[in-house]
Amino acid sequence: MTAKHVPLRTCVQCRQVRAKRELIRIVRTPQGTIEMDERGKAAGRGAYLCRNKACWEGAVRQGRLEHALKAKLSAADKERLWEYGQQLPCVDTVLPEATDAPETVGEEGDQAAATVPG
Repeated sequence: MTAKHVPLRTCVQCRQVRAKRELIRIVRTPQGTIEMDERGKAAGRGAYLCRNKACWEGAVRQGRLEHALKAKLSAADKERLWEYGQQLPCVDTVLPEATDAPETVGEEGDQAAATVPG
């Protein structure tokens, strides 16, 4: 018995790879309109976002959706996307670049350790 193939997609904001059904697709249609594609089947260039308010806010504010869709979002498009994102839960996610940062000890920590009598 063979396991069924599960298509994977990457959120354009947090870059986490998830099952396609766990993400929401935003599509730039051939007519140039921007739409939420709940079923993931609409024709056009698509970009995927987590079902997470923080990912939606960041993607709209930082222009990652514009980059992924290769289209300039109008103010009305941004407003619709923002409103849609506001209804989603806010889930804490760890961004990949945050986990790569080395831990550093500040100068104050070094001085405090040196002044403790031993």
